Amino acid sequence: MVRKAILTDVPALKAVRSSVVENMLSDPTKITDDDYDWYIANRGVAVWEEDGEIVGFSAADPRDGNIWALFVVPDFEGNGIGSTLLAEACACLKAAGIGRAWLTTDPNTRAERFYRAAGWEHVGAKDNELLFERSL
Repeated sequence: MVRKAILTDVPALKAVRSSVVENMLSDPTKITDDDYDWYIANRGVAVWEEDGEIVGFSAADPRDGNIWALFVVPDFEGNGIGSTLLAEACACLKAAGIGRAWLTTDPNTRAERFYRAAGWEHVGAKDNELLFERSL
């Protein structure tokens, strides 16, 4: 089930984010509760629940068109959850009037292959990551 996140979901979002085996944060303190709170308050976070447990989420930034986060618990990967959450993030951006979305990811990862397969265009690099864009 997909729904918009609420503030009490933040601990679960952090747990999902820390469960991944690729694209791990080198410094988890760089993402604060205030970051999560802002995205939730601005309706940019969608979650996927499985039997009442959050197993994936996406976060979109309606200010600049960035897909800030897209993560799925490893045991739930490959079931279409990421595709659904990415579509939710893109819909959020489109509703905010964004015409072109962007995101970054580490090279040589499942995420890179996922975005390429979903039609995202590799346009360069940003902060030592691959930069992808896509028209909405």
